Amino acid sequence: MTTVLITGASAGLGVAFARGFAAKGCDLVLVARDKGRLEEVAEELAREFGSVCQVLPADLLDADGLGAVAERLADPARPVDILVNNAGFGLPVPFPYNPVEDEERMLDLLVKVPLRLTHAVLPGLRARRRGAVLNVSSVAGLLPTGTYGAAKAWITAFSESLRVDMEPYGVRVLAVVPGFTRTEFQERAGMDVSALRDAVWLEPHDVVARALKDLARRRPVSITGRRYQAYALAARHLPRTFVARKMARTRRPPADVG
Repeated sequence: MTTVLITGASAGLGVAFARGFAAKGCDLVLVARDKGRLEEVAEELAREFGSVCQVLPADLLDADGLGAVAERLADPARPVDILVNNAGFGLPVPFPYNPVEDEERMLDLLVKVPLRLTHAVLPGLRARRRGAVLNVSSVAGLLPTGTYGAAKAWITAFSESLRVDMEPYGVRVLAVVPGFTRTEFQERAGMDVSALRDAVWLEPHDVVARALKDLARRRPVSITGRRYQAYALAARHLPRTFVARKMARTRRPPADVG
């Protein structure tokens, strides 16, 4: 039986990944801070799919919480076959206007945490010569979109590099690169997305369905929708100075900053 550990599993893409893997008959380890919401997700998946779900409440920005999840991933008596690094958050304004402590917390969750958890799971995957790591990135990482985008660019590059290192061992690595997706992410970050048209939005289950197909096909990167695939293609070929000027227009300081 395949066991999948998913971070940020209490909402949004995390829940969609849990449902996607549960539908395939996988056992699940669900990680997030909110124990109550995790238990609700576990009960729902057990009813619908008969899934065996371990609930592992943990604050990944806390050393003890991160250590507990890393220990679970490295446990040879209960091997984890697939790791989904999904936990994350964004900030509502550009880097110069955020408290540096908030920036450090975001960078830790988007970079340090997946680095640590991936390092914990890899020895077992390599020894068994199978398994996978899915890292949830973002199309924000394709263009100059602040520190969030910079962190997501790192996770995509990390995934593509790790894929090369793990290929001889039969371990798959996939960077999942969604665009705007209907989750709680924007609301939690305090982002105003009211001006965005319906056409730009993706549904979480569509992102996950595409990711699972791309994982099976051993592709390095998964991008859902022709709009975002075209966006990625343009981002690779447009002059970086031109792109930077265009993106600067979308990043405004807070109203109370002159």
